[in-house]
Amino acid sequence: MEIRASNTPLSDWSGDGLAVGLFEDGLDLTGDLAALDQKLAGALKELIEDEEFKGKPNSTAFTRLSGGTSIRKIILVGLGKADAWNTESLRRAAASAGKLAYKQKCKSLGISLPICHDDAAQTAQAIAEGVQLALYQDNRFKSEPEEKETQVETVDLLGLGGQEAAVTLANQIASGVMLARQLVAAPANEVTPVTMAEVAQAMADEHGLEIEILEKEECEKLGMGAFLGVAQASDLPPKFIHLTYKPQGTPRRKLAIVGKGVTFDSGGLNIKGAGSGIETMKMDMGGAAATLGAAKAIAQLKPDTEVHFISAVAENMISGHAMHPGDILKASNGKTIEVNNTDAEGRLTLADALVFADKLGLDAIVDLATLTGACIVALGNEIAGLFTPSDELASELQKASESAGEKFWRMPMEEKYFEGLKSGIADMKNTGPRAGGSITASLFLKQFVKDTPAWAHLDVAGPVWTDKENGYNPSGATGFGVRTLVNWVLS
Repeated sequence: MEIRASNTPLSDWSGDGLAVGLFEDGLDLTGDLAALDQKLAGALKELIEDEEFKGKPNSTAFTRLSGGTSIRKIILVGLGKADAWNTESLRRAAASAGKLAYKQKCKSLGISLPICHDDAAQTAQAIAEGVQLALYQDNRFKSEPEEKETQVETVDLLGLGGQEAAVTLANQIASGVMLARQLVAAPANEVTPVTMAEVAQAMADEHGLEIEILEKEECEKLGMGAFLGVAQASDLPPKFIHLTYKPQGTPRRKLAIVGKGVTFDSGGLNIKGAGSGIETMKMDMGGAAATLGAAKAIAQLKPDTEVHFISAVAENMISGHAMHPGDILKASNGKTIEVNNTDAEGRLTLADALVFADKLGLDAIVDLATLTGACIVALGNEIAGLFTPSDELASELQKASESAGEKFWRMPMEEKYFEGLKSGIADMKNTGPRAGGSITASLFLKQFVKDTPAWAHLDVAGPVWTDKENGYNPSGATGFGVRTLVNWVLS
């Protein structure tokens, strides 16, 4: 799909489908829309009346135009209330236009939506993101993919000529989101620790990133007992992935993004039983997928910030070599952990990854993980949890997420809850009481960051997957987190 910033006047555009947006309180056609309606012999006004179109958010209507016009179909997209118009509204409106154009077999699509906050660049970026993320398809694993309908091949962003840089930015960010979606959606026999390392290596080769992949023996030398404890039951070797983007000259900041990379989580000897959703545990590497997706985008965007992308990748399996409930593991910072639940494995892999990142002399670390069902209970499937002792970093991430349209809610880090993690024979247990499970998980991770001034943990267990189409997210993997992370680095 080619997305073009265009100065073509609305009334002069020609192609298969023209999408125009209307606010709930703006159904009386004025200005360019009135001129277009006149050129189309009243077809816009007639469509509004015939379909009783009210302009409700993301509602759509269309009609085929009679011969003699340069446009085959006209599409109306509802924009909701004008005072609620923002970049996320733009993405969703563009997604609605794109999906209807695809359904109506439009090869060429023109989109005319109002400028948001007098910012043409932000408007062009949001529309370009929304339409291409909504039209993303994944047919990799079908032996006979359904015969594709006519694809949307070109999209013209009308009234946004000169915003080519914003479209390029959207394309680069979207490429990272799509990589994350592909990694999360793929089954665990396709995405393994080995193939994750191969993806990282290919990305480093293509975009000039530095790469270090630590094998099991190297992890042993570094004392990564927590990570290796999770990996020891699998027939597949663990891979510790460390990608680095370095700008030319002195970096403005040095950051790390650390992603949980459990490519399949059986639960270990505390096996996930019937009704546990074990068949969905291919997505337990959603944090690592977002980390690699962010790396792909940032490598193309080339900000003036040094960024390290880290993931300790492994399977949590069952065999005669599996760690037992009750085992004691020693992390690479010397902390000892009593494993009272082998299904709380993600925090064990993150522990050694955080210690590794903490030694790099960074300004801030953000980790993200599909860590706890407790966070889904607290916040539902569309909102991720944000845990950090740093108000400044919390503010940075919240601003980045608002711009991205990804929802986070800052959660408390109640220090006294750490009492629930205390062990009689080790420094801590890997799980605490049922109540406040996402909070105790974040307090566990906090024990492995000592020298870095700012750290945050993002629990993304809910939003990395959706069972039904939602805005510009098709059903399945969403690529959640990539756009927030990229915005955070760019800011």
